[in-house]
Amino acid sequence: IIGAHAEGEVGRVITGGVINIPGDNMLDKMLYINHEDDSLRRFVLQEPRGSAQMSVNLLLPPSNPKADVGFIVMQPDGAHAFSGSNAMCAATVVLETGMISMKDGENTLTLDTPSGLISVMATCEMGKVKKVAIDTPPSFVEHLDYPIYVPEIGEIKVDVAFGGCYFAMVDITSIGLDITPSNSRNMVDAAYKIKEIIDKSVKVQHPEIRGFNKIEYIMFTSEKSIGVSSTHIYKNGNIIYPGRVDRSACSAGTASRMACLYARGLIKQEQKVLMESIIGRHFEACMTSKVKVGDKDGIISQISGSCWIYSIEQHGVHPDDPFPLGYTMPDTWGPSA
Repeated sequence: IIGAHAEGEVGRVITGGVINIPGDNMLDKMLYINHEDDSLRRFVLQEPRGSAQMSVNLLLPPSNPKADVGFIVMQPDGAHAFSGSNAMCAATVVLETGMISMKDGENTLTLDTPSGLISVMATCEMGKVKKVAIDTPPSFVEHLDYPIYVPEIGEIKVDVAFGGCYFAMVDITSIGLDITPSNSRNMVDAAYKIKEIIDKSVKVQHPEIRGFNKIEYIMFTSEKSIGVSSTHIYKNGNIIYPGRVDRSACSAGTASRMACLYARGLIKQEQKVLMESIIGRHFEACMTSKVKVGDKDGIISQISGSCWIYSIEQHGVHPDDPFPLGYTMPDTWGPSA
């Protein structure tokens, strides 16, 4: 396992020891992990080998011959179809470790993911990946300003959009907070209450991919400008199970937010914006094209950021270890642990 982070968000990468996962394609493999056998996910993510504050990415032989490598994101609540920050980590690791040969300048990779083929362009210099740009899955809006009532919070409006998975986005000023580290616990608590209502009141179904039929994340949003210039910074605070704020600006969440911004006429094609995380790191985002997703109008965005490798590890289990798949504790994993 190679330890890496994308603008502060930890995305470790399994580079050996796993031959394959049953399934004809990456979506089937993800569903196998989620519904048939999640022992690998538990082994690498639960304590003492893992923690709640990270993802672990599984590299596999691609199912699609057009791809260079298969890629599945594993997180504390299950395997997921796509994560831009984790795709950046995976691309950085396969290039910097020599799994795929690197050259100075632009290097193009294709990742085979449960949400489809993802094109990645890595800019490299003297053996280091300096920046990774990802073409996101087609993103589209389900709802703008959808009203819900949340006990203890009141009536709020949410935007629901798909950016590789489904997000419900809430303007954080509507709950009297801002996206700062000192509010991280309050953001998690508020998101838990909002998610309970969202799960009961808002139904989604991707028009082309059967496996995408639930809202996975609550993401808080805000906006600011730099001085008197026209450059905008949009802040994102995505809440991830079992109860933490994404340390990056969340690439899949950024893709969903870009679809909402475009639907509102707030961005134009090829316009670059910055998405800022709770710890002040940025992804650069740009809408590159318009697409159709079933009967819905969608867009594709390019999102870029930087990653750094910080560790090289080997994980195993002793034959008499009482915790072969690890354990969870409610102090960090929440009351359901």
